[in-house]
Amino acid sequence: MTLTGDILARIALDAGALIMDVYATDFNVDRKDDSSPVTEADEKAEALILTALAEADPSLPIIAEESVAAGNIPEHGSRFALVDPLDGTKEFINKRGEFTVNIGIIENGVPVMGVVYAPALNRLFVADSRFSAWQASAEPGGAVPTPENRTQLRIRPAPEGGVTAIASKSHRSDETNAFLETQKVGEIISAGSSLKFCLIAAGEADLYPRHGRTMEWDTAAGHAVAEAAGARVTETDGSPLLYGKTARGYDNPHFIVWGDITPPTAG
Repeated sequence: MTLTGDILARIALDAGALIMDVYATDFNVDRKDDSSPVTEADEKAEALILTALAEADPSLPIIAEESVAAGNIPEHGSRFALVDPLDGTKEFINKRGEFTVNIGIIENGVPVMGVVYAPALNRLFVADSRFSAWQASAEPGGAVPTPENRTQLRIRPAPEGGVTAIASKSHRSDETNAFLETQKVGEIISAGSSLKFCLIAAGEADLYPRHGRTMEWDTAAGHAVAEAAGARVTETDGSPLLYGKTARGYDNPHFIVWGDITPPTAG
């Protein structure tokens, strides 16, 4: 079976249904070795995604957040999947709706396909390829939206009065503040999880600087969606953000997501 954006969407919608089932209960919160929170929803969703991806593409190695935390890191070549079954666990725990299911497909260091699904918001974002992405409203566990119910994703022209940046309003780092001062910013908004990438892809924001720690499974799916919609994702020096960084333990450097804004040229 050839993996497609529709297949990724189907898997994400099913994972979203499991997540929302747990969301509706008085669930327990455990702590991983790094003290980050994990819930039954993270674990159930990841198990579903791993099984479904293995059925759809048995040869595809999968780097998944909870599996990595348990020490299960498969060997892989230039093509592999990155999975975060529940990005924004803190939003989930605090009953804020901005958490997502993330599945990204990497080839030669580049995200070439991905899905980001926010089940509490019914927002589905899919990158079918490096150059085509769409969004739609979709119920957890429901049908994959048909083509006539999809909206193509495309970044918007940078607003003349100043761009909309996505950054924390109350906990911005000095590095982020310094970066924002170099840009013509008209408005600053906040958003949870990988929705930040998707808001740029949807033309609802223009710039997302990230000067904090992220892992590859946090960003791969959103990265695929953003770039398929015309955005660029770079390290702070303007060089492309790449994946499969085994020497870093799949940790990302700081990065910027650029809408209709020219990034710096890497020296």
